Amino acid sequence: QVQLVESGGGLVQPGGSLRLSCAASGNMISRYIMGWYRQAPGKQRELVATIISGGSTNYADSVKGRFTISRDNAKKTVDLQMNSLKPEDTAVYYCNAHRVLVDYWGQGTQVTVSS
Repeated sequence: QVQLVESGGGLVQPGGSLRLSCAASGNMISRYIMGWYRQAPGKQRELVATIISGGSTNYADSVKGRFTISRDNAKKTVDLQMNSLKPEDTAVYYCNAHRVLVDYWGQGTQVTVSS
């Protein structure tokens, strides 16, 4: 089994920055596509960013140029650096580990962007 634990969420001012971290436990974490998703009130969960073991990344258009996803396979961590935050970024952010027919999710961490 794989367990994912997010941390780093909180309340930030518009234009500010926040770094989310996801700590994974389990074997063969490097084989998983890791990602961050978010779910805002009244909306469906959406992709924020993904990263494969080799380093290739994918971002939602809404966060390109502002967010950066990274991973450390040795430490089994996945981070999401969020800059120039907007109120629209307010959501619960979830860490995800994916392989064919396999998905693991963290419990989520709240990010609120407000004055």
